[in-house]
Amino acid sequence: MKELLTVMLPALERGEAVVLCTVLRSSGSTPRGAGAHMAVFEDGHTAGTVGGGAVELAVMELARQVGRKGGSCVEHYRLTPNEVADLGMVCGGDMTVLLQTLGTADISLLQAMAQAVAAQENVWLAIELQHGRAVQTGFCCGDRRLQFAHAPEGVAALCRSHAVWQTQGEDGWYVEPIHSGAMVYVFGAGHVSRALVPILKSVDFAVTVYDPRIDLADPVWFPQADRIVCGDFESVADHIRITAEDYIIIMTPGHEADRTVLAQALRTPATYVGCIGSRRKIAATKEYLAQQGFGEADWARVHAPIGLPIGGQTPAEIAISITAQLIEHRSRQ
Repeated sequence: MKELLTVMLPALERGEAVVLCTVLRSSGSTPRGAGAHMAVFEDGHTAGTVGGGAVELAVMELARQVGRKGGSCVEHYRLTPNEVADLGMVCGGDMTVLLQTLGTADISLLQAMAQAVAAQENVWLAIELQHGRAVQTGFCCGDRRLQFAHAPEGVAALCRSHAVWQTQGEDGWYVEPIHSGAMVYVFGAGHVSRALVPILKSVDFAVTVYDPRIDLADPVWFPQADRIVCGDFESVADHIRITAEDYIIIMTPGHEADRTVLAQALRTPATYVGCIGSRRKIAATKEYLAQQGFGEADWARVHAPIGLPIGGQTPAEIAISITAQLIEHRSRQ
């Protein structure tokens, strides 16, 4: 959705209407899940996708009709085996799509959302539906404060890491995350980190690389990183502030530095702490931490060896396994 903001705003500022198509709910083997978006413009071109194939073509056609009339509607697509064949799809299931016309009156809302995203805040899109129509659209950001003229406080509780559609009949609220202000702190600027940063960015994680070596803590090696910090491993808190929403990945050049950073990481409220290394190294690290006064509850926070066990050996494979684990962790929040 946040990518669509940059293409919808210019059209709205030109006085053109845009129909935003949002998958509210899906089940079975539909090609896209809740939170998928497609924008349909007046000249017929589109941005984003709700799954492709014949279903997307049907949504596009309905979007053109909605755009001519204005307003919004909710459409249900139930793909039984026969309908799957008729629609030319290879997978079946149910999909519910909201189509809503955006115009010049929505410019300030989209601009405010874009500004919140640019400020690296947590941002959620929130839409109130009544009788199958969108009656107000807004967003929550930061500490889940509501950007609405009126909204029940319970809506803030729907701000999660995944899309939520809370309904009573046809009425209710749809809330989905647009941008996460969480930061992934990668300690160590070696080969695995170089492979890891672009993959993390490709799945919408913000990334800071931290390393004391000035020749490696350089944007030339990490052009995709949001921030690069050249600081010592012994006093991390002097350089960065880690919050309860942030992730810590430890892959420094040596065992001692790993232990030094890990001991500091366990004193932060970070939602995820992971440390690279062999099982022998990890066992020695656990013993070291025990000697430093850390208990089993502290060690239970550590993902070590880091990453999902996919058998990867190369920096790129290890980077993929780490990214997969972070995606898994994020989806459970």
